[in-house]
Amino acid sequence: MRHLTPADYTRQPWKNGKGNTTELWRLERDGQLLVRLSRASVVEDGPFSLFPGIERNLTVLFGPGFRLTGPGLDFRCEPLVPVAFPGDVEVTATETNGQQSDDFNVMTAQALARPQVIVARNDSLPAKGTLALYALGPCRINGAAVNRDDLVLTDGPARLDGDWPVIAVRLQLP
Repeated sequence: MRHLTPADYTRQPWKNGKGNTTELWRLERDGQLLVRLSRASVVEDGPFSLFPGIERNLTVLFGPGFRLTGPGLDFRCEPLVPVAFPGDVEVTATETNGQQSDDFNVMTAQALARPQVIVARNDSLPAKGTLALYALGPCRINGAAVNRDDLVLTDGPARLDGDWPVIAVRLQLP
């Protein structure tokens, strides 16, 4: 089990220059992105960055949410409801109404199996691939104390206990 805290994260500008991302964890092979977990804030209407060859999954953590639209896509991003979309399609955030929404992002190479993203609390998650567990408040993972905004990575099962949920991402890594 690997336990990362905000001191381990890196901050970087968005590809489109319209904001910043806090990168929580990244896995590359031969210089190619396989997985990236990050946090960002959507504060105004505008285009999302394009990521060819990448599948995206976004979960609004805090704030009112917003609408994402693009060719063949039109959905509302609501708090704690994961939504998936291709990274190589131009999408635009609308209906932000000048309010900030913080979100958790999962990016995976299209060659990988799509990740499962759920919101879990007081649950047992079986070992099956790699689990990335992002805490939305203080909780316990496999008996270890975890603080808000910590990320735990494990290839084993996970027992979640506490008053706060986690964003649980199941990855099938090569």
